Order: sequence, then structure tokens, then C-alpha cells
Amino acid sequence: MYPALLFLHAIFRWLVLLSLIYALVRAIQGYRSGRSFTKTDDSVRHWTATIAHVQLLIGIILYTQSPLVSYYFGTSRKEELAEPFFFSIIHIALMLLAIVGITLGSSIAKRKTTANGKFGTQVVWFALALLLIFIAIPWPFSPLASRPYFRSF
Repeated sequence: MYPALLFLHAIFRWLVLLSLIYALVRAIQGYRSGRSFTKTDDSVRHWTATIAHVQLLIGIILYTQSPLVSYYFGTSRKEELAEPFFFSIIHIALMLLAIVGITLGSSIAKRKTTANGKFGTQVVWFALALLLIFIAIPWPFSPLASRPYFRSF
């Protein structure tokens, strides 16, 4: 089950990134143009947060089952373990903060009364979340923990 969850988590990574970038672009365009906040904008906001939350649930299950995390918390030689440290501390902390940012941005934007307020709120919170996600993804070029762009089964 662990390899299947890793594969699903890797696929959902791209869905999260695409939906977040799409929502951010729409929010920037809406803010700059002063257009009204449409049902489509609201759906994009909602589905971006939903996709991120599904990714979070998959990630939490992986975290509890991860041999790297178990190894990291089970050893006393933590200073030598860049990859287990990355997944045990950095990845989970930054991703949780990113999901909190997406959730807050979505929730606050939903309650704003003006279109510019909705768009502006989304721009700030979603951009911050996207930055945290880009830092916390184990890219193939990362010095702490590298993973391929696309994971196979």
C-alpha cells in the first residue's frame, strides 16, 4: 500500500501545483482588471483548497507509514541524516504551513464582500502557500532530498 500512496501523492503534487497556479493567475488577473468575482472564480478557489486538503490527507498517511520518518525518530545520529530530516521535519512543517495558508486564503476570500478584496486575499495567501510548497517539494535537484519529477509504481 505504501508504494501506491507514494505514487498517488506524487501525482497529486502536480494537481496541487496546477490548481494553485491557476487560481493565483485568475486572482491576479481579477485584481488587476477590477472584474467581478464570478462563480467560476469561487469554484476555482474552492477546488484549489479541496485538492490541497486531499493531498494533505495522503501526506499524513504517508508520514505515519514512512520508513524514513520512523528511522529518523528512532536513531540518535540525527546530524548525519539529511534525507530523513527533510521528510521528518522540513517537508511536513512547510507543507502544513502551506495548507494552512491555502485554507486561510480560501476562507477569508470567501467572506470578503468586494471582488477586489476576494482576489487580493487569494493573491497574498495563495502566493505565500505556493512559495512554501516550492521550497518543500523534494525536487530532483534538491541537495537535501531528491525525487524524480514523475514517480512510477
